Amino acid sequence: MKKIEAIIKPFKLEEVKDALAEIGVNGMTVLECKGFGRQKGHTETYRGSEYTVDFLPKIKIEVIVDDDLADVALETVVKASRTGKIGDGKIFVSTLDQVIRIRTAEVGKHAL
Repeated sequence: MKKIEAIIKPFKLEEVKDALAEIGVNGMTVLECKGFGRQKGHTETYRGSEYTVDFLPKIKIEVIVDDDLADVALETVVKASRTGKIGDGKIFVSTLDQVIRIRTAEVGKHAL
């Protein structure tokens, strides 16, 4: 099983959620967060004063998928979240040893 963590722009959340649902991803965890990458934030002007916005609002999506669905899920997240502009985000993939559904004690892919 794979854990896919995607950091995306907030307005892309619905597109990514819908696209993942279409390929059969049942659930996800969504976190609101702030961060920056290579762009290092940006400057804005408010009432004549210029200030730097270091941390930009982002959304972190965590999805657990079976190995056979991992590549399709990755492609889906990339397609649905890409704008082609700086700050589109990153995707991290890691391997999971075990998944257990607490309520039923199901293990492995049956727990998803």
